[in-house]
Amino acid sequence: MTDIAVIGAGIAGLVCAQQLSQAGYSVVVVEKSRGLGGRLATRRLHGTWADHGACYLKPKGELLGRFVEILRSQHILEVWTDEVYELTAGASISEPKNRSPRYVAPGGMSAIAKSLAPGLEILLNQRVIAITQTPENSWRLTLESSNEELTVKAIVLAIPAPQAVMLLEPLGESLLDAVFLDNLRSVEFYPSISAIAGYPSTSQPLPQWKALTFVDDADLAWIGLDSSKRPNPQQPHFVVQSSADFAQRHLESQDLQPAGQLMLQRAAESLSLPWLNTPEWMQVHRWRYAFPSRPWHEAFLSAGTPLPLVCCGDWCGGNLVEGAMLSGLAAANEINNQLRHLPLDNVNFLNVFARSFNLSLD
Repeated sequence: MTDIAVIGAGIAGLVCAQQLSQAGYSVVVVEKSRGLGGRLATRRLHGTWADHGACYLKPKGELLGRFVEILRSQHILEVWTDEVYELTAGASISEPKNRSPRYVAPGGMSAIAKSLAPGLEILLNQRVIAITQTPENSWRLTLESSNEELTVKAIVLAIPAPQAVMLLEPLGESLLDAVFLDNLRSVEFYPSISAIAGYPSTSQPLPQWKALTFVDDADLAWIGLDSSKRPNPQQPHFVVQSSADFAQRHLESQDLQPAGQLMLQRAAESLSLPWLNTPEWMQVHRWRYAFPSRPWHEAFLSAGTPLPLVCCGDWCGGNLVEGAMLSGLAAANEINNQLRHLPLDNVNFLNVFARSFNLSLD
């Protein structure tokens, strides 16, 4: 029997799994998608890569700052820009007031997640469709595509809270406390739609900025010249992210291409770059759970059951990648406290991670 199953291979899940694995637990990570990273997502298309989820890292805390430095030393990350411009409706583009480095992965932001994967047992393209308790007092996970079952002593759900609710509600209040389920249901998210668009190499004029935030725009939130992250780009391509209101209006559309075209039209008008409206190619992606709008106020959410079950993610106590990392570490600590109390700490996690690249943080 495996000690712990981590459902979700985003940053929170991978950090949690690595921390527990380093401590000596047997861990399996189960991910419904074909790749790692969650919203640290990269799509390969038309001979290049595009980051259609989190577009850069901006470290604020010590943990993410040290993590970024390790990845920079291995040329996985590099500084992309220290300027994100702003455009307010009815005004001209303004230069940033505060400059700070934004870090990107030239090979795509999913490379960050891949750096956390070595040594872990990860099952990709495997959706957990049911969680039940066995007569032998363990958890059983039923997987959709293979109809396989996993038996484990503890579970970490490192997925958006609404997805965790769908998995856990069938267990009912006979196993799960009503307060825990209510707390999980209380977490809400803003949606987003991302459009990736490529243009002829002769497109002119290219903007002077690499990234721009739309302030109080009804339809758009952000645009980035994503091709500027790539070595020797053959053509310009942009990633445009919608506002939450726009995404909500189009979230259930079966065909997202018209929504993507509307976003490009709006960007072309706002930025006075008419050629943005006529891409050579475009792909559109919906993020149903893009940003926590009503997060949980602590770093994890524990079910308090005799069999350990803990939820974590960037919706716990924080936001974005840094919050996800801290939540994953906190969830690992909570699971450890409910199991064997093995030695583990956040500093040791980074030290072991650094040593995987033959580095020392001492």
